[in-house]
Amino acid sequence: MKLWSDSFKDGDAIPAEFAFGSIDPAQHVALSANKNPHLAWSDWPAGTKSLALICHDPDVPSRGDDVNQEGKTVPADLPRVDFYHWALIDIQPLTNSIEVGEFSSGITARGKSGPEIIGSPIPAARHGKNDYTGWFANDPDMAGNYFGYDGPCPPWNDAIPHRYVFTVYALDVERLPVEGDFSGADARAALQGHVLDQAQITGIYTLNPALAAA
Repeated sequence: MKLWSDSFKDGDAIPAEFAFGSIDPAQHVALSANKNPHLAWSDWPAGTKSLALICHDPDVPSRGDDVNQEGKTVPADLPRVDFYHWALIDIQPLTNSIEVGEFSSGITARGKSGPEIIGSPIPAARHGKNDYTGWFANDPDMAGNYFGYDGPCPPWNDAIPHRYVFTVYALDVERLPVEGDFSGADARAALQGHVLDQAQITGIYTLNPALAAA
């Protein structure tokens, strides 16, 4: 399989318009355009009954002690964990691309709805909850279920840039065996044993001005 984006090249920086947050010289972080990037794929194998798309960041700090704290830095050697930014499943095999802003354009406080996608350009596709659901759980202004795509917003004081891995999977089932308000991690687990082929690209993003200028 092949996967590519017209929004960024594999291994290059993701433009801020596809992020949840952008660098702000005064406040460290400003809310950004939060558009989903363009993605396209081809050459899925015979027997493919559906496709799934997952975006995750494997570089999220495993502890939040130093995250976004003045005078502190999140150390590079801190163990890292996954953070899911997007899980889109039950994509019909005839679909071969997603346009810029098709599933996200702007930040929706308390999150976009799901798992069914109202007015979806991809019939029958479902969105999982991304991990901003947990991140904002204790914020009275932002708490809610965040379905679909919400882009990068890594700690502004992290010593490392974050990787955002977009993976498309060709599956041998028409409907992935997850129900209800599933998460990105749930979707990734449900894929096991059903993957015929896959392809991925990785974008880089940072809110640390020192890293961004490097």
